[in-house]
Amino acid sequence: MQYGATTESWYVAAATHAMDPLERVERLASENAVVIFSVSTCCMCHAVKRLFCGMGVHPTVHELDMDPLGRDIERALARLLGVVPPVVPVVFIGGKLIGAMDRVMASHINGSLVPLLKEAGALWL
Repeated sequence: MQYGATTESWYVAAATHAMDPLERVERLASENAVVIFSVSTCCMCHAVKRLFCGMGVHPTVHELDMDPLGRDIERALARLLGVVPPVVPVVFIGGKLIGAMDRVMASHINGSLVPLLKEAGALWL
């Protein structure tokens, strides 16, 4: 399985510490065609990453448990989704919030996921 790992240099990481977590989510979500906020030990996160990789899409994955600000980002994602407690994975396509696993799978099943991926430039076939 291949997906883009995120690595930030020290000066970018230092700048993001001062950034509001919601602003950081919006910035990270808009930087790549498909962005997944994940926890490395979560089986649902693993399943959604496998789904995209199996489709030939290589998402950028932000592992929140590996990020010193991961808890704050997770709370910001929960506010965006309108859920408590925080839920992962959270998927953005083309900078737009798709949602958690249930929304991604529903989009895949009803056939609306592929057009979203094509529109975002993540899938060409």
